[in-house]
Amino acid sequence: MTYVVTDNCIMCKYTDCVEVCPVDCFYEGENTLVIHPDECIDCGVCEPECPADAIRPDTEPDMEAWVEFNRTYSEQWPVITRKKDPLPTAEEMDGVTGKLDKYFSPNPGEGD
Repeated sequence: MTYVVTDNCIMCKYTDCVEVCPVDCFYEGENTLVIHPDECIDCGVCEPECPADAIRPDTEPDMEAWVEFNRTYSEQWPVITRKKDPLPTAEEMDGVTGKLDKYFSPNPGEGD
């Protein structure tokens, strides 16, 4: 099992989760985060820390595509290990559906 970031994170990018990760498996994109599924140790401490409820276990239905999404971008983006301010759009975009198709940016973030 692994945990993955879903589209709820896009345009919010809260980073409360990265601060508690014991193995530093979060990677930062321009407007979202991902978890490297091969580095995640399945501890689950990140899931309750996410204000946008964007982190899910891969055992939930229909998570296969999110595992591959997280794998793809974690291999392209820089690691992030410290908390940063969320995006200015975080509050208004929290809970908006269909963000992957409408707002996702494949560009890397700054990382640490």
